[in-house]
Amino acid sequence: MEEFHIAEDTKLIIKENVLAVICDNTLKTVSSAIFNGGSRQVKAVLNVGVPEGYSDISLHLEPLQLITSLAANMGITQDYLAMITAAKIKNYSLISKKTDTYAVYVAATAGCSHGESSGENMTVEEIAGTINIIVFIDGNPTESCMVAALITATEAKSAALRDFDVRSRYTGDSATGSITDAVTIASTGKGKEIFLGGPASKLGKLVGYCARKAVTEALLKQEPVWASRSVFDRLKERHLPIEKLATEVSKLDDLAITAEELTEILRHNPQMLATLLAAAKMDDDYNKNLLPTDFKDWNIASQSPNETNQNTLNYVTVDLPPFIKAELIKIIKTAHNSN
Repeated sequence: MEEFHIAEDTKLIIKENVLAVICDNTLKTVSSAIFNGGSRQVKAVLNVGVPEGYSDISLHLEPLQLITSLAANMGITQDYLAMITAAKIKNYSLISKKTDTYAVYVAATAGCSHGESSGENMTVEEIAGTINIIVFIDGNPTESCMVAALITATEAKSAALRDFDVRSRYTGDSATGSITDAVTIASTGKGKEIFLGGPASKLGKLVGYCARKAVTEALLKQEPVWASRSVFDRLKERHLPIEKLATEVSKLDDLAITAEELTEILRHNPQMLATLLAAAKMDDDYNKNLLPTDFKDWNIASQSPNETNQNTLNYVTVDLPPFIKAELIKIIKTAHNSN
């Protein structure tokens, strides 16, 4: 068990599958927690980890049983709220910042193997990961300030995912979160009222900094892979695995290539890999109609290759994003010409 004093009357306790902020007095909270979320007054805020082997079906059918049983193991039976995560509680991160009048602590657990981009169409088959954030403020924010701080913490979470270029599992778009994230803002209510919690406010700057750093650290503890992916990995996350690239470009005359051959060409040329990753970013903008004005004619130019002897119909049948398609054709032609 780990235990930290984060305020005169408040402790952060980590015990087995539970991370808990426990206060001797009442905490004001605003939360998206599955158990007792909303705007409440509680004495404990829990982040409950799903035990090994606990199935998605059991979690869906009896989430409250899991919460109440693990809370009881902590000696907590009333006046609490709780979030659930499939990330390991031991991989939490705790970040804090203080001013002369108040302090901010952010405890986060994070997993993003099921990243999503809010607003996209998705079909969810299982639950994994989850990014849960507890923001504890030893101060006196108003309720509207706490709601603003919740938004700020959520923005910071999304910014951390953007820093890692995490992609949606479902579409390959840039991820804004995972499918079951939750945020709780809790405050002691001590001191002078704080009215502003947005990203540019004094409080919001602390919340944003702590949340972004905590999510970053927790994500790397839970899933270290985010800091060590290859270009091949990052293309695959965009739903562009090397096998698909090879299959599609092989539709063109004289450019047939296997996935193994394409991998070999790219593996020994980091500059080619860099151009493909840059092209993928351009395709992100292309898909959102956000191309820079320098490329206003790209939609026309990308419909056929520069070479007049290339079969235009075959080129169009290559089912790849336009910038990736153009760069990949250049790369393979260069490789063939050098042999």
